[in-house]
Amino acid sequence: KMAEAGGAEGPRLAELLATGWRLWEEVEAGTEPSSSAPAVQDKVRRGLDALQQAAAMVAQLELFSENEELEEIASADLRYLLLPALLGALTLRQAGPGQRLEHLEGARRHLARFLRLCRAYGLGAFAQPPGFTLKPSLQRANLYSSLPSLARITQASLTVRPLVTNYIYKQRKELENRLASMKTFVESGQADDDQMREFYLLQIQKWISISLEEIESIDQEMVILKSRGTIKQSSAPPHGTSRQVRTPLKPFILTRDAAQAKVFGAGYPGVPTMTVDDWYEQRRRQGVMPGQSVPQRTPAAVNDEEQKKQQEKKEEEDDEEALQKARDWDDWKDTHPKGYGNRQNMG
Repeated sequence: KMAEAGGAEGPRLAELLATGWRLWEEVEAGTEPSSSAPAVQDKVRRGLDALQQAAAMVAQLELFSENEELEEIASADLRYLLLPALLGALTLRQAGPGQRLEHLEGARRHLARFLRLCRAYGLGAFAQPPGFTLKPSLQRANLYSSLPSLARITQASLTVRPLVTNYIYKQRKELENRLASMKTFVESGQADDDQMREFYLLQIQKWISISLEEIESIDQEMVILKSRGTIKQSSAPPHGTSRQVRTPLKPFILTRDAAQAKVFGAGYPGVPTMTVDDWYEQRRRQGVMPGQSVPQRTPAAVNDEEQKKQQEKKEEEDDEEALQKARDWDDWKDTHPKGYGNRQNMG
């Protein structure tokens, strides 16, 4: 009955699952610098839409039930067990301001549902490495896959941890190689029923390991986000309280005295208050410096020029008295050299 229901709706359901799976692989292998890039988020949104439609169809067809055995599920229908895991993985890749906690909670619900479904069918038994036994706390047969998460190793003793790490690494490499070699045959339709069943069971084991690691990482991140929210709420002021309006402080100068402030420039005393032309005009009006158009002269200079003009005028008019006086003065200078009257006490 399950195989028939899956076959009746198989092409459409298989197409939705393949689309969501392919988009998740593209997001994981993407080279974008940020997961919040528009191209990445567009793939995440389209992948979630396809997987949600597929999950709704699986629920409507009632393909899986906790009362059934694993052998009762058709080999082609085993892949639909991965729908909750893929939904959780893509939900973790969602980005939005202030929505991280919501995305973490949604992803955890999907991954936990996938693990419960696997446990109901007896999938995910923890395969112990040969040669030693782990602690009883680690032997939860229906919660661990044959590829245990690396985070679970921290619960083991320090002496066992290196052996477990090496064993997990080898198992994962072997599983990845087997899946890579079988993927081409399954996708091309050349694989028989046994090969198809083995391929999807290996995929389920791989995703059980991924889900366990993601859930532990989600729990740790949720603790951090919730603690941040608690700190923000405690630091926020109570509702309805208003802050007191403080009067602005007056500016002051941290110098010893006003003279020092002027010397060193505190308080900006050297800010210009007029242009060079205004200053020059002010100084010209005060008579401190000569102007460019009308030079000003001192009274002494004016008197000297007037005397020279009068002297020249008298000479031009052939003033006999002045001319005779000038000649007598020249004769006296000829007979009385410079320094004539200052030769006393010169030995």
